[in-house]
Amino acid sequence: MELKTIDSDSLMDVKALRKDGDNLVIEGRIMGALPIQAMLTPDQARAALKLLDFKTLLFLLTILFRKGQR
Repeated sequence: MELKTIDSDSLMDVKALRKDGDNLVIEGRIMGALPIQAMLTPDQARAALKLLDFKTLLFLLTILFRKGQR
């Protein structure tokens, strides 16, 4: 999976998602060069959900069924 900036530049290339106890570890490279392991804790996941409004939540539920840009 690749996360891009608004200008379509590569921001992060995610290579793996794995469970580590109650946390989610995200492994990848930032800007194609810097290897990184980020950890998402349950508290931070709940904090992320608080940032979503109803319209954005509906969008997230349907994004898998939308056409991507090539």
